[in-house]
Amino acid sequence: MQSVVNLDKVLLAFAAALSLGISAIATAWVQSRIGASGAGALAEKPELTATILIMLAIPETIVILGFVIAAMILLGR
Repeated sequence: MQSVVNLDKVLLAFAAALSLGISAIATAWVQSRIGASGAGALAEKPELTATILIMLAIPETIVILGFVIAAMILLGR
C-alpha cells in the first residue's frame, strides 16, 4: 500500500515537472525566433523597438501558465 502512495506522488511530481519544462522549452524556442527576426527588423526600422519588445514579452505568459498548471497539479487535490 505504501508503494502505491509513493508512486502517485512521483507521478504527480513528474507531471508538474513536464508541464513546467515543456512550457519553458517552448518559450525559449519561440523567443529565439522572435529575437532573431526582431534584430533584423530593428536594423532596418529602429522605430519598431516597442513592438519588438512587446512581441518578446508575450511568450513569457506560456511559462507563467506552465508554472500555474504545475502548482495546480501539486497543490490541487
